[in-house]
Formats: sequence, structure tokens, C-alpha cells
Amino acid sequence: MNQLEQTVGLIRDVIAVELLGTYLHGSAALGRLAPASDLDVLAVTRRSLDHRRRCALVEGLLKISGCTPTVRPVELTIVVQSEVRPWRFPPTGDFLFGEWLRDELQTGGPPRPGPMPDLALLLTVALAGARPLTGPPLARLLDPVPHADLIRASVAGIPELLAELNDDTRNVLLTLARIWTTLATGEIRSKDAAADWALALLPPRHRPVLEHARNLYLTCHYQDEVWDDGLKAQVRPHVDEVLSRIDDLRHHA
Repeated sequence: MNQLEQTVGLIRDVIAVELLGTYLHGSAALGRLAPASDLDVLAVTRRSLDHRRRCALVEGLLKISGCTPTVRPVELTIVVQSEVRPWRFPPTGDFLFGEWLRDELQTGGPPRPGPMPDLALLLTVALAGARPLTGPPLARLLDPVPHADLIRASVAGIPELLAELNDDTRNVLLTLARIWTTLATGEIRSKDAAADWALALLPPRHRPVLEHARNLYLTCHYQDEVWDDGLKAQVRPHVDEVLSRIDDLRHHA
């Protein structure tokens, strides 16, 4: 049984009759899985999970998910249908598991419901990708996210992204390119497609770091990536250029 089947089976077993459907989103829905891509799964439920179910999901996901050449990280997001339909911003997420939360979940207990602005992006990708794993087409359960809230969610995460620039350079650069692309085109593209779009518009001096980030994304795992000193010195000027393009779009929206 592969990881996706294990994940869907776990969700079905734990949530049972409260489960409305499970859906693939993220890289797999936008195009294809890169070497370091997460398996991104969305589950829609009738009501909020109780503590027992939250603990059972975390326990199961800690065994299924990983970051090795043969085991992908699993990201599971759960929403209660009535919390996002009718739509309001910021939306409430009921449960979130990801490898970056592993230590926190092991020491602090299962995730609780809370505001999750980037659900606007996640749900948009999931609705566009139309990849149900169980249940009806997602469009039967959820309404489209208004374009204005898609933009709000895109820019809301920029400060948090910038805080991770040194530790997660590849992902931050690609995500900023995607934000710029989304503001300019209204579309959410895969990370490599967003990088291609941005590279065509950037001055030559600001292209090398994004080209490198794109190549890393397509070819290697995080633990195998290398940034030489010359590229590192170009990262912040590149980011400032992209942020200026994003600000221009925001001010003229």
C-alpha cells in the first residue's frame, strides 16, 4: 500500500461517517510531484474533530509521513464544511499536520481549530485540480474562493516567508514567485511554472537565484541542495526586486 492509500485509509478509519470527502491538492494537482514535494491531502468533514480523533490522526500520520528518498512528507488539512461554506475570510481550519510540525505535535499534542488564511489558496488549487480521492467532486461541497480573498491570502504570508529566507531559501524564492504570478494573472501555478513566468520578466541580474531554486525543486531533496556564496549574495537583491513587483501590483489593484 502506498503512502497516499495509507493516508486516505487512516482518514476514513478515524473520521468515519463524519467524512464528506478527501482530495488531492498541491503539486500533484497542479502538475507533478517534484522530488521533495509533499503529498497534500484535504479532507472535508461534517463537524469538528474531537480530541480522540485528533490524537489518532497524529499518531497514524507520524508513522506514514517522513523525509527520506523513499518516504514523502504528508500534509493533511481538514476543514469543516460549515466553516468554509458560506465562505468568509479568514477561514477556519480544523486540523493541520505537516512534517515541519512534527516536533511540536509530539510534545504539545494534536492541532486545534484556528484561523488559516492560506486555506484560500489551498481550496482554490483543490477546486481547480478536481482530484477527489474519496467522496463527490469538491465543487459539490465548497464554493469558489473570491478573487479578492485569494489575493489577501497570497500576500498575508509574506512576512512569515521572509523570516524563513535563510533556512528555507529554495521554497521562499519559489513561493514569492508564485505570489507575484497569482497577483498578476489570477492563477495559482505550480512552483516551477511560476518560476518560469517570473524569470521571463526579471532583469538578467536577478534571474540566477530563481533559476537555481527552480532546478533544485525539480531535481533534488532538501538535504541535497547546495547554495554557493555567489548565489547567496544575490538572494536578498532578488527578493527585494520581486517584493517591489508585488507591491506595485497591490497598489494598482
